[in-house]
Formats: sequence, C-alpha cells, structure tokens
Amino acid sequence: MRLSDCHNFHDFRTLAKRRLPGPIFNYIDGAADDEVTYRRNSESFERCDLVPNILRGVQSVDMSVTVMGQKLATPFYCSPTALQRLFHHDGERAVAAAASKLGTMFGVSSLGTVSMEELRKTYETPQCYQFYFHKDRGLNRAMMQRAKESGINVMMLTVDSITGGNRERDLRTGFSIPFRLTLGGITQFALKPMWGINFVTHEKFKLPQLDAHIDMGGDTMSIGRYFTEMLDPSMTWDDVAEMVKLWDGQFCLKGVMSVEDAKRAASIGCSGIVLSNHGGRQLDGSRAAFDQLAEVVDAVGDRLDVIIDGGIQRGTHILKALSLGAKAVGLGRAYLYPLAAAGQPGVERALGLLRTEVERGMKLMGVSSLDQLSRNNLRFR
Repeated sequence: MRLSDCHNFHDFRTLAKRRLPGPIFNYIDGAADDEVTYRRNSESFERCDLVPNILRGVQSVDMSVTVMGQKLATPFYCSPTALQRLFHHDGERAVAAAASKLGTMFGVSSLGTVSMEELRKTYETPQCYQFYFHKDRGLNRAMMQRAKESGINVMMLTVDSITGGNRERDLRTGFSIPFRLTLGGITQFALKPMWGINFVTHEKFKLPQLDAHIDMGGDTMSIGRYFTEMLDPSMTWDDVAEMVKLWDGQFCLKGVMSVEDAKRAASIGCSGIVLSNHGGRQLDGSRAAFDQLAEVVDAVGDRLDVIIDGGIQRGTHILKALSLGAKAVGLGRAYLYPLAAAGQPGVERALGLLRTEVERGMKLMGVSSLDQLSRNNLRFR
C-alpha cells in the first residue's frame, strides 16, 4: 500500500501498522484495560444520524471557527500527543508544518520530542501547550513561564492523567521510555529493521520540554515513573485556579467529562474545556465525549468554549459534534497514523482529506457556514 492508496482513517492505520514495529504501533493503537471506551468513542457517532436540508443555495462554504480566541481555517486541530519522533523522525515538525499549511492549530506535549520554542519560531499558526501538574510547584511555574516567553497561544492542562492508565498492550511488549522490551517486543522490532535504521541515523531522541528539569536517560527515569513519581495526584481546583490567574490568557482544561466539573472550570476563569477520555487510554468504561457533549454545552456553552476529542475519524463526525454545540474537535490517532505512515506528506494528505469531507458534508447538509448547524440537524437512535 502506498500513500496515494490511503483515502481514510483506516487506510492510514493499515499503512502505519505495516511500517512500525509492533510495540510502537500498539502504543498508538492501544488503550486501557479491555479497550471498551476506545471502541465506544467512534461507535457513539454511529448512533447519531444527520438530517440534511436541501435547496439552500450553497455554492461555497466557510469552514472557519474561532476557538479560545484563535481563528482556525478548519473546525479541527491536531491535539498534543507525546513521543511523536518515535513514529516518524520528523515528529512534531511534520505535524506543525501540515497544520500550518491547513491554517489550523496544533498542540505540543510536555512529552513532545521537539521544543515548543523551535515550533513557535517556525510556524505562525496557533499553538497550544499541553502540560501536567507536578508535585514541584516551582517546576509548574517555570514551565508556564517558558511557554509564555515562547509565545504559546493556549495553555492546556491535562487533568485526567494523575496516574497512568493500564495499557496492557504496552505491558506485553515492554514498551516504555527508555525501552524495557520483552523478548516478544524485541522480536517485533527485528521484523521492521528499517524503523531502527531510520531511528539511529537521525538526531538523538529527546524530550526538550522536560530535559532541563528531569533526566530520562539511562536508568534514571522512565515515563512510567514520571507519571507515578513526578505528577501530583493531590491537585485540586484551588491549584488550577491559581494557574489560570498566573497564566492570564487562554487556559483550557483537557480531560473534563462531568457537568459539575465543566461548571467549576467556567467559574475559575477557564476559556475552554476539552471533553475527553484520553482516547480511551486512562479510565476504561468511561463515557464517550460525544455522548456527554449536549449536556455540557447546555450547562456552560455560553461561558466557555467546549471542544471534544476521541473517536473522530470522518468529516461527518465533526459536523455531528458541531451540530451539538462543540466549537471544534481535536484529532489524535487521526493524524498519528498518517505521521507514522509517511511523515509530513501523510499528515497533509490526512488533514486535506478530512477538510474535503467537511466541505462536502456542509454542502450536502445545506449549510454555508458552520454556525448554521444545530441540533435540528441530528436524530439519535
């Protein structure tokens, strides 16, 4: 299969699986426990039908949205995800370049493999920075100050990861950073030698957002230990309220699911929330974000921007989310598979196909701008 043969999410996944060693593919593809929530995320869209309107004189469409003060050319953006240079040697550079060409936002993770400063200097498109809350309050302040000085547009605090999820695929292969591979995992790497050659012939793998604060080399620290030893599970709403004030700009909580928590986020001055179950990678059995969307929008949609991620595979999924009141949707695996499959050309192709699907869907729905979508356009089974 070639890149030109990829026409949808599933095609890119197939090509990524062919090119990545099993442990790395399963890191992207896997989720927690029995992976029930992972499956529900996409299935939730299938229980909802679109009801189009006809004869509306739609000759052209405007796909732009404004979310958390950022004008985006499309209603979807590339959510921050970790370890991207494991999937392709260009990593975040490829994703940022593709998002910039499309005119949409991209995110950089605390566990990103390219520095936020480099990406901010290179690309003008809006950029958000995802970080975790550490036990060391001074470290939290230092990381926020660094993001501020870099020119980050949106601060995005992940709040659903005070401990790592039980990702059993990774346990079976021994996937971790640094690698602690099982015999089966080593065998799977041996079956894809080109990945290893590519990995060692490019710049050294690093985590530049954390390198100044945490030594993850050798036996000093693993990502698993980072989550269990460095992050603070005692984080409270008072801690977040203090960070919102300190940042004094667009501040978003990623991982909100309940109406009660959405109301608290609005009350402390957050400008946005991402309804998310972390792609099913944390609490298995938790609700799909799309199923929770209407209730949250009704409660706080007039006070902050509600975004969702999880399970987005098609342009029609995006139209359904916007019809329920989401301001935008975040993509994760939908650009990670293309990144793994072909680097920047893969991400560009995937995002371009998704943009085309949104445009076509809008025309078939009879709307020329996204604000014309409403719950009248939906029926649930």
